[in-house]
Amino acid sequence: MAGNTMKKADVVIVGFGWTGAIMAKELTEAGLNVVALERGPMQDTATDGIYPKVLDELTYNIRRKLFQDISRETVTIRHGVSDTALPYRQLGAFLPGTGVGGAGLHWSGVHFRVDPAELRLRSHYEERYGKKFIPEGMTIQDFGVSYEELEPHFDFAEKVFGTSGTAWTVAGQKVGEGKGGNPFAADRSHAFPLPAQKRTVSAQRFGDAAGKLGYHPYDLPSANASGPYTNPYGCQMGPCNFCGYCSGYVCYNYSKASPNVNVLPALRQVPNFELRTHAHVLRVNLAADRRTATGVTYVDAQGREVEQPADIVVICAFQFHNVRLMLLSGIGTPYDPATGKGTVGRNFAYQNMATIKAFFDKDVYANPFIGAGGNGVAIDDFNADNFDHGPFGFVGGSPMWVNQAGVKPISGISLPEGAPGWGSAWKQAVADNYTHTMSMDAHGAHMSYHDNYLSLDPTYKDAWGLPLLRMTFDWKDNDIRVTRFMAEKMRGIAEAMGPKAVRVFVKNFGEHFDTTSYQTTHLNGGAIMGTDPGTSAINRYLQSWDVHNVFVPGASAFPQGLGYNPTGLVAALTYWSAKAIRERYIARPAALA
Repeated sequence: MAGNTMKKADVVIVGFGWTGAIMAKELTEAGLNVVALERGPMQDTATDGIYPKVLDELTYNIRRKLFQDISRETVTIRHGVSDTALPYRQLGAFLPGTGVGGAGLHWSGVHFRVDPAELRLRSHYEERYGKKFIPEGMTIQDFGVSYEELEPHFDFAEKVFGTSGTAWTVAGQKVGEGKGGNPFAADRSHAFPLPAQKRTVSAQRFGDAAGKLGYHPYDLPSANASGPYTNPYGCQMGPCNFCGYCSGYVCYNYSKASPNVNVLPALRQVPNFELRTHAHVLRVNLAADRRTATGVTYVDAQGREVEQPADIVVICAFQFHNVRLMLLSGIGTPYDPATGKGTVGRNFAYQNMATIKAFFDKDVYANPFIGAGGNGVAIDDFNADNFDHGPFGFVGGSPMWVNQAGVKPISGISLPEGAPGWGSAWKQAVADNYTHTMSMDAHGAHMSYHDNYLSLDPTYKDAWGLPLLRMTFDWKDNDIRVTRFMAEKMRGIAEAMGPKAVRVFVKNFGEHFDTTSYQTTHLNGGAIMGTDPGTSAINRYLQSWDVHNVFVPGASAFPQGLGYNPTGLVAALTYWSAKAIRERYIARPAALA
């Protein structure tokens, strides 16, 4: 029992990133008293995004100012169940955030919805290709919710985020042909709140080359405002100026959507909301029958244990922190890969990347020093199931794009194969190539497997004496086939642009997951949603099957990884869950499914 007990709240929210901010806004609107607990510091544009101080690559990209302090809490990682996991001691492959805004403060701003087929992935593949097409050991499954159910929430989230883009169809009417719309996109009820951003030179060249090859280039949907904007909460954004300091930085211009800019100013106006920072939650407290939560216990800035009682607990931390808190609190049954039983920790998935660098002669300029995190041009011809997978024998797809977010002078240098690696010759090669280099990515979906999972580590503990989360993860042959196929398609686009040299960065068969090289921070699963309590930790409303007053939004709910960035779907699912709480759960606290 904690030494200090606070006044009971209607709702306690663990973590204040996108999901925490959305839940807080929705539930305070329902008249509930909401306390949000954020383990990191307060962060705001006015204090943390001061120009020009914030444009500091060494502080933000190299020293990782906005990211988790892994000296106090980290994860352990191993490739297989027979390996010994070791702590992740230097941020590399993925970069979880900390502080108010979380990953929603340091993200890039790419704001997709979802391909409807990916919400029912197993059913879709079995219907089109047969059950035997899905490899043995691959544990993909349906989300349990449809695109049609989520569409109003995608629409509202885009209005909250101030998303820039070009629609293809609106209410069944084609509006985007020849204007930068995506012909593979699902129908929308409304156009984007703002028009698409201007195209960088590199994005335009990629789009031209892809179009000449018969593909269908479109403008990336971007939560970097293309013009001045006021969202439904009354929060204001300024137009993006393509400064090139986006992902990993606080946006000094109020142009990149974040919980700090787009939701928190509205929450500050209501008396039934409280945000406490430096509040590190240790566990969700359960009643004696373990069927309901009574609140949470956290450590405050003075190191004191504090109990916050509440009628509803919403776990809104980063993906693997959600899973760890459930495991530490005894919510649900831990997953066992040997038997396939248990659900908490099941279906951990990631992203499946390939990258190409194209180097051009000195008369072709890319201007890589400018850019915006969500800006770019993409194709979806090989995403989801937009092409026939039958002849290729793999599950999953990938969008491909040029997403020029600003190439930094320390970490962003790319050189052709065979260029010098150091000294004056290296410096000359950098000078010769920097403004003439274009980068493109295949952003592949990643499938879930029976032996990629999350559990508590039996050896290592955090600064509070609690077991670290253990990540058992490695690439599978299906992943390698996907990424190599996509790299070849993307290489064709790169070569159509007429470069003097091309470098392809792609995984090879037999290669293990490398923690040192950044890929994305798009980690998924572990507390997955579904319609069967035997294969999912939470139901279709993101409510725990086992403890009905606990809800767990976030990418931890995804049964597998998407080709698209996850934030758009995370936001829509959070609004979907909040609607169910407001309209059904408050009146009758019980299981919703």
